[in-house]
Amino acid sequence: MYLTQIHSRADLLRLTPEQDRQLCGEIREFLVKHIARTGGHLASNLGVVELTVALHKVYDTERDRLLFDVGHQSYVHKLLTGRMDRFSTLRTYGGLAGFPKPSESVHDAFIAGHASESVSVALGMARARTLEGKDYSVVAVLGDGALTGGLAYEGLNDAGASGEPLVVVLNDNGMSITSNVGAIARHLKLLRLKPGYFGLKKAYRQLTRSIPGGKALYAFTHSLKTRMRRRLIGVTIFEEMGFSYLGPVDGHDVQKLTFLLGEAKAMGGPVLLHVITKKGKGYIPAEVKPSDYHGVGRFNPVTGLSAGGSGRSFSETFGETLCRLAMEDSQICAVTAAMEQGTGLSTFAASFRNRYYDVGIAEGHAVSMAAGLAKQGMTPVFAVYSTFLQRSYDMLQQDLGLLGLHVVLAVDRAGLVGEDGETHHGVFDVGYLRQIPGMEVFCPASQAELARMLRMAVEDCTGPVAVRYPRGGDGGYHDAVWTHRLCAAPQLTVVTYGVTVNDCLTAVDALAQAGVEADLVKLDQIAPLCLDAVRASLEKSGRLLVVEEAAEAGCVGVAILAELTRQGKPPAAARLLNLKSGLVPHGAVALLRHRTGLDPAGIEQAAKELLAHET
Repeated sequence: MYLTQIHSRADLLRLTPEQDRQLCGEIREFLVKHIARTGGHLASNLGVVELTVALHKVYDTERDRLLFDVGHQSYVHKLLTGRMDRFSTLRTYGGLAGFPKPSESVHDAFIAGHASESVSVALGMARARTLEGKDYSVVAVLGDGALTGGLAYEGLNDAGASGEPLVVVLNDNGMSITSNVGAIARHLKLLRLKPGYFGLKKAYRQLTRSIPGGKALYAFTHSLKTRMRRRLIGVTIFEEMGFSYLGPVDGHDVQKLTFLLGEAKAMGGPVLLHVITKKGKGYIPAEVKPSDYHGVGRFNPVTGLSAGGSGRSFSETFGETLCRLAMEDSQICAVTAAMEQGTGLSTFAASFRNRYYDVGIAEGHAVSMAAGLAKQGMTPVFAVYSTFLQRSYDMLQQDLGLLGLHVVLAVDRAGLVGEDGETHHGVFDVGYLRQIPGMEVFCPASQAELARMLRMAVEDCTGPVAVRYPRGGDGGYHDAVWTHRLCAAPQLTVVTYGVTVNDCLTAVDALAQAGVEADLVKLDQIAPLCLDAVRASLEKSGRLLVVEEAAEAGCVGVAILAELTRQGKPPAAARLLNLKSGLVPHGAVALLRHRTGLDPAGIEQAAKELLAHET
């Protein structure tokens, strides 16, 4: 076993080529075995085993800065930097994060949960190095899926013109989560078909180094070689941006990768190394269906089958409802940003291909494109995770809000999402969506409500509208229409929205058993706010508790208190129970709710404290 003997970079450098191959096999076995128990991102990590080993042979990540774009493919990096003994804690509360995290290890240069930003961050680090006169290398690992996002080109354009020594490794597996789309994907496909020239590079360099005057000869013939390569594969978009381009190279050959990474590092300017990998490499189920093994729960490592069913999800209900609506209305279109399966749009994509648009990892473009569809009379529905929609804030305000265009935002993964942690929790959309002029925001508390509210958003609304719903399935509340839980003489008014109503129901029942009568008012919409039921309850109770799974800044509770105060009817006592800053670590959702006081026990305790300490 070689993996257990890797305690430092020095241990890795001592391995022979044959031992490198054995090590890579051991890493894959380790990943499959452990991710089968913890869940996590499997296929992407299996695809970068050799690449990560080579990176650690060339770079000292304790000093050099290694940036992972998105970061879900950093598991191998964690194994090689002293965290193997903690791998059983992956994505659990207090355990290893599923993404790079500088607070976890000095080897993690930057936190990364969204795509396309690694080159920009790397350039900033390279410029800081130059300004401070320090000596370290900077390398960014950029997936080809990230090249569907515009931020990647902003970074590449600036980096290429900067002249700063940095290396961008383009990890090209033809996929992000599903197959990549667009012109760049086609451009990379052409490059993959023409790798012949680069097989000569190593032999040529070795030859010139072995003869007298070889260094001068190499410099003299460099322009000739450049013309040869361009004649074979043409000028790449990366060279047009100012990068020296190397590749394509087999991303599963440690020796070739190590050599070319060394060459790239020594070139002294902006260099892009194009690496071809296979997502899911070495584990047949993941190779056959890499999309299914992008992010997995627990599974049987022998069969590849899930360890247990998760039940029907909100995403599935959304997809099925949208298909029904599209059958009734030919103007309905669906838009996604490289998240067809995750957002439940697979059936729509197959059934209404001419009305389905996957724009790649480009959420800002998706919103603006949807605005164009709406301006010309279509009804676009953009299905997007809450954490990724926040990248579109400017477009929401400028392209939807100013013209009041009827674009429907299906905001998936709203609230706490669990093991992916603070980069993925959907806890900020409440604040920013409510700022958009004319925006209506629906908050279904059940899948039946989601189906009803999505139909309302599509058929009854005329301006921008969002329907926000969580990851996973229903709680105890299943109805399609909510009836407020009201008492004859309430001592407290509890206000909430979305699936948080489930924990509030449990808490209100527990309060009743303790002799505390509380009204429970659920808001179907949080923009615009209708406070009739809240005011009516407060006239009896005088005390307000607002419970929401959202960051405090811009939360609904603050808006309710502000409006009641403006109307001259503030409550006698109030408390806002929420996620405060919104920076919640990774872990199981139930545990996170408990830790943040948003489970039934926490809500009950907050209610009792409010009653005991009112002023």
